[in-house]
Amino acid sequence: MKDEKKAPKLRFKGFTDDWEQCKLGDVFSFLKNSTLSRSELNYESGKFKYIHYGDILTKFGDITDTRNFSVPFVTTPEKVIRLEKYFLQNGDVVIADTAEDSMVGKVTEIQNPDPFPTVSGLHTIPIRPNKEFAAGFLGHYMNAPFYHDQLFKLMQGVKVLSLSKSAVIQTKINSPSYCEQRLISRMINLIDGTITLHEEKKRQLERLKSALLQKMFADKSGYPPVRFEGFSDKWEQVKYGEIFQRRSKMGVSTPTLPSVEYDDINPGMGTLNKEPKSKGISKRGIYFNPGDVLFGKLRPYLKNWLFACFEGVAVGDFWVLTSSKIDHGFTYSLIQTPGFQYIANLSSGSKMPRSDWGLVSNARTFIPINHLEQERISSVLFGLDHAITLYEHKLEILNKIKSFLLQNMFI
Repeated sequence: MKDEKKAPKLRFKGFTDDWEQCKLGDVFSFLKNSTLSRSELNYESGKFKYIHYGDILTKFGDITDTRNFSVPFVTTPEKVIRLEKYFLQNGDVVIADTAEDSMVGKVTEIQNPDPFPTVSGLHTIPIRPNKEFAAGFLGHYMNAPFYHDQLFKLMQGVKVLSLSKSAVIQTKINSPSYCEQRLISRMINLIDGTITLHEEKKRQLERLKSALLQKMFADKSGYPPVRFEGFSDKWEQVKYGEIFQRRSKMGVSTPTLPSVEYDDINPGMGTLNKEPKSKGISKRGIYFNPGDVLFGKLRPYLKNWLFACFEGVAVGDFWVLTSSKIDHGFTYSLIQTPGFQYIANLSSGSKMPRSDWGLVSNARTFIPINHLEQERISSVLFGLDHAITLYEHKLEILNKIKSFLLQNMFI
């Protein structure tokens, strides 16, 4: 039986050879890095590009194509020209050696550093392989658990963690044949590409929703800039307190009357992150009906809102809003508009700000007189919410697939 330490659990058909193990210091050379600050970079133009450690930690994936607009230019080229012989090449790996958490040690593999020569920046360790690896393999491998877990015992610091070259040089690199490396890299690249595509589609839908929340609601003239065909009446000006009623009846959650708390809601998405009936503890809160709107008044900038599709109790600092004058769906849409968000965030308190109902209820807004127009608007926005949630769900599945592959295709 093959020793599991010499071969991964999951392999492509036809590969049975043991993986080769060596110390990082035996197959990589260390390069010099630059020490420019973020203020010396820009995203518009320049002769050189710069790999910032913060971008490795937060923006860059396993592989970074330096032609991408997300890689900044150097504003002060005279400070990097002296590093000419250390300009990054295809296949070089840049390690972020400083972070506030265990993300320290995250890497990105460089691809296409032309036509802009690229340097590795402050708080990074740039390394160059002395033998050929398949494109993308090192980026995926060194971010996978089997390699990154080696770094935990090498990290230094308390509030800010760091890695030294002398520590990194002792880590072990395991690699299969070039052909198997290439297949592994292609597989994970395919997953990454699909993730990127879905992230972009989700961002586009979010931008569209944000635009419609501004354009489909009336401005000071009483008319919305974007409108459905067949509607031309001026919208009616009202106070929020005239169209919204706050429920105050209290209730206690039961197995059939679930509770909703702040942490149960995905901020800004209006979805729940757990099954509400799965809780086993009874809690007291404000009773809500299907069609009511839960608005989190504590730290309103968190955008903790929910359109209720079931009966339950809202536990914590919620307003439970209902209306007898406007469509329930339109109520939910209205509380997401910039106008309502602005007044709701004129809150009292600094550490624990809360929306002020006195301010909100007396603020004015416009609503369509025709209920059909209200329904049409809320229908479009609900449709966008559904599409955004669908992409979010797809991304969760894709990231789980990638995590599984990183756990099982490497050693």
